[in-house]
Amino acid sequence: MALHRGSPHPAASRRRANPLHALDGPAAGGELELPTHRLGRHPVPAETAYQLVHDELLLDGNARLNLATFVTTYMEPQARRLMAECAEKNMIDKDEYPQTAELERRCVSILADLWHAPEPAEAVGCSTTGSSEACMLGGLALKRRWAARRRSGAGVAPNLVMGANVQVCWEKFCNYFEVEPRLVPMEGDRFHLGAAEAVARVDEGTIGVVAILGSTFDGSYEPVAEIADALDRLQTESGLDVPIHVDGASGAMIAPFLDPDLVWDFRLPRVASINTSGHKYGLVYPGVGWALWRDRDALPAELVFNVNYLGGNMPTFALNFSRPGAEVVAQYFAFLRLGREGYRVVQQTARDVALRLAGQIAALGPFELVTRGDELPVFAFTTAAGAGSFDVYDVARRLRERGWLVPAYSFPDNRSDLSVLRVVVRNGFSRDLADLLVADLARLLPELEAQSHPLRAPEQPAAFHH
Repeated sequence: MALHRGSPHPAASRRRANPLHALDGPAAGGELELPTHRLGRHPVPAETAYQLVHDELLLDGNARLNLATFVTTYMEPQARRLMAECAEKNMIDKDEYPQTAELERRCVSILADLWHAPEPAEAVGCSTTGSSEACMLGGLALKRRWAARRRSGAGVAPNLVMGANVQVCWEKFCNYFEVEPRLVPMEGDRFHLGAAEAVARVDEGTIGVVAILGSTFDGSYEPVAEIADALDRLQTESGLDVPIHVDGASGAMIAPFLDPDLVWDFRLPRVASINTSGHKYGLVYPGVGWALWRDRDALPAELVFNVNYLGGNMPTFALNFSRPGAEVVAQYFAFLRLGREGYRVVQQTARDVALRLAGQIAALGPFELVTRGDELPVFAFTTAAGAGSFDVYDVARRLRERGWLVPAYSFPDNRSDLSVLRVVVRNGFSRDLADLLVADLARLLPELEAQSHPLRAPEQPAAFHH
């Protein structure tokens, strides 16, 4: 979360309202200048306030052309209407909004069935503000279960095994809840966690292994079944029983529809919990996530609180309390509207566009694919060895001039030598838009190739939120 400090400059503290709006009524006591970093002395007409904010937001990038984000940027008008109708509903007030609570329960049951929980109707799970909160809850459950198993022992600190490609929320979890992060670095052409690398870092302090179904760095799936098999063998040899949490922020809403034979979910007994982002490939506007556990034993009862001051006895397990119910309603709408076949068509279309776009970019010549979009509809590419006059940061900068937001960043240890561009294809990013991107990229290449050298200093860090 960005921490905002005061006004950056005195000149930025005031702005002018459109003088035509003053004809409709007084603005700040008759003044045309309005403060931006302190409260004004008087109210202004609602339309004036709207126009000022609206005009400033024109400086934001176009969300549909934002190929950096995994977050949904398109929903149907009916979904947007439902969300507007529910904007004032607080998800935590289950007694006051019992049907919204029922829709949440149905969504948990739908996901439990989709992910092959042993008893979907009795599944344990909840909505969250996104996958970051869901990951925190999954990690807390792993730590408490580990602590319960070790009550007879002492002196061992908890640790969590995961690849260096994990989303930053897992590093936050380890920091906030005092768990040692055992990050497995990338090596060679292995850009995510492998089974052998995971098991090699497991010991009696390991609370769990995090496997990612869809790395944000390159869109690839981690081999969850292979990791589970390796942990099964480890338990046979050493007695260590280490559960898996699957971070399916994106892939848990792709694999069930496009890769139904891929075994990664609750079909593996070692998978204790799964999270996903409803606001990514769940096809809902931000922010909503989901956390599910395979059964009640996987979620320690002491982590669930009972609150009764809102009118009834209400169990809750979340880091947040008040949060909007509109996104949960929108998630149920999407499930109802699309069904299995609808989700399959939407996700397959995204994968088809990603595969085609990756092939077109590779065919341009000066680029090499790192991944091609055949798992998540996401792919990464870099500049070819012969393209010495420009780098991925030059490409990202020039594409931004045309409105395209394509992130450039370096991979983590031990492949920080590799810098890439990444494209996320989402619902609403059509084949036509993909063709326009390729055309713009081809148009920029002669200018980039005419440079004498890359314009970005190698030591300058690239901003990248994965």
